[in-house]
Amino acid sequence: MESKRSKLLVVEDDPGLQRQLKWALDSFEVICVGTREEALAEVRRHSPPIVLQDLGLPPDADGVEEGFKTIAEIQSLAPQTKIIVITGREGREHALRAISVGAFDFCQKPIDTPMLALVVGRALRIYELESEVQRLSAARPITALEGVVGASPSMLKACRMIERLAPTDATVLLLGESGTGKERLARALHMLSPRAAKPMIAINCAAIPENLLESELFGYERGAFTGAVKRTIGKVESADGGTLFLDEIGDMPMPLQAKMLRFLQERVIERVGGREVISVDVRIVAATHRNLEAAIQQGTMRSDLFYRISEVSVRIPPLRERESDAVLIANHLLRQAARRNGRNALKFAPEAVTAIERHPWPGNVRELENRINAASIMTEGAVVGSADLGLQAAVAHDSLESLTLAEARLRAESRAVSRALAVAGGNLPKAAELLGVTPAVLAELMKQHVVAPADIDS
Repeated sequence: MESKRSKLLVVEDDPGLQRQLKWALDSFEVICVGTREEALAEVRRHSPPIVLQDLGLPPDADGVEEGFKTIAEIQSLAPQTKIIVITGREGREHALRAISVGAFDFCQKPIDTPMLALVVGRALRIYELESEVQRLSAARPITALEGVVGASPSMLKACRMIERLAPTDATVLLLGESGTGKERLARALHMLSPRAAKPMIAINCAAIPENLLESELFGYERGAFTGAVKRTIGKVESADGGTLFLDEIGDMPMPLQAKMLRFLQERVIERVGGREVISVDVRIVAATHRNLEAAIQQGTMRSDLFYRISEVSVRIPPLRERESDAVLIANHLLRQAARRNGRNALKFAPEAVTAIERHPWPGNVRELENRINAASIMTEGAVVGSADLGLQAAVAHDSLESLTLAEARLRAESRAVSRALAVAGGNLPKAAELLGVTPAVLAELMKQHVVAPADIDS
């Protein structure tokens, strides 16, 4: 039963008070430390739900700044942890300051044991409720983000941002390397928005010659230039009421950036060769793989345009930073490619799964998709090997990670579940056998690690 008790960290340099608190809170597994460094080490090791902390800590035992620094660093390491500040009778203003910067509550010295138990119990209940909400939220399939497959924290964070931004008219800048799926997320943003019934118009600023880009964006009147035999509506006007997706906006020529800035400020356009001022109601979503702040320094990007398009920025992580997502996406893409090519029995060999995990994927999801499409056509048997993917020479892509033991165990468990399902070709009983667990336990692990059955087997 001892191991089932919730952990509670006491950060207090007075041994007598440490003993008193340990006795008063014997329903918890109490861990006592006396300094900020020791407290941070225990937070990394145990991620305790509750921290009971004095503000006066060495080497500033008579002051409070060391205590406030400890609060800030604990919040950074474990945002869900509830911090209860211990303060003297004369320290009420410090207690209120602690709450204003994120502490959950405070308790005054001398300690009133029943009151302390009440405050700690309430903190634990709120911690547990928030943890359950977070678990249910993470386990909820991201069905609205059609075509987006992923379970890594970094990708889930990007998806959650898209979901929160969708109902608004905020101008969004999607940042990510080539092949990370910026246009797919832009489309999801549009489809989740109130503008979904109107068009989403995409234009690649890097794919159209500079002399044609203005007329593509804003349209032109008849006779505006040689070959302009009729009035033509531009991309901006075509997107009226909907969403305009400006892909690779970092490649937009400087002269056109000034006209785009005017449109973003005033929401009006003039067609090339025309004088009519046309109002357009459109939401702007932009994307780039470039470092726009560096481009500003180099003189290839207007700073005022950058600030206009980056009202909210969403970073889309490269595939190499998405932990076990590569295997999940690979299975999803293999099923799609197999159906297109009439080869529904295709599955990955175990060594192919290992190769997919180890490859750094410099081309991101686009590279993965291209390799799998080719393999689904060229593979002779029903099993896709690493050689079929062109990954026989793949080198392990090991990166140094700063992890707590708890995080390391969770990540290893998530990878094991994804890999077993991939090796088993989505067969749950077989995957459970490979893992040495029952199918019921596997189902619970899939729920915990946000691995939906639909992402593994169709």
